Amino acid sequence: MLSSVLSGMVIVLFSFNLAVAAPSNMQDSSRHLYDRVMEEFKHRDYEAALAGFRFFLELHGRSSLAANAQYWVGECQYRLGRYKDALKSFYHVVSYYPLSPKISASTLKIGQTYTRMKDHEKARMMYERVVDQYPESAEAELARKALDVAPVREEEPISQLTGNSLSD
Repeated sequence: MLSSVLSGMVIVLFSFNLAVAAPSNMQDSSRHLYDRVMEEFKHRDYEAALAGFRFFLELHGRSSLAANAQYWVGECQYRLGRYKDALKSFYHVVSYYPLSPKISASTLKIGQTYTRMKDHEKARMMYERVVDQYPESAEAELARKALDVAPVREEEPISQLTGNSLSD
């Protein structure tokens, strides 16, 4: 694992050198760096990808790919089981990149993260938000499925509400 993180950082540093060496090609270098880091993610090296996407955001935080990189930071954290960190990252996309194509995916992932954290009420709210705000999206279809299998909120039995027991 350490060697893959190190190899990922070598790639990132190499890409950084490209960005510094050719400022006129900054967009090309940001795309190249982003694509290289995505390769780490696709190979399921989430630690290296996480480091790479964070580095990308440091270098190219105002690029057109910044919202996507922020989303993938959250996805790496989610896959590593770092759910609180993932929530922050997905909320960051929703809060700071309101026009991003990753908004519906981030909102869905917030719901999925709450599900993993066993906060079913918040998960349900996020799934409903996806369905309401992005009804034609692929994420809405996944949210509908999640709502179908989500635990039903347990209601108190009538006997507890009235103070009467059914066995009285």
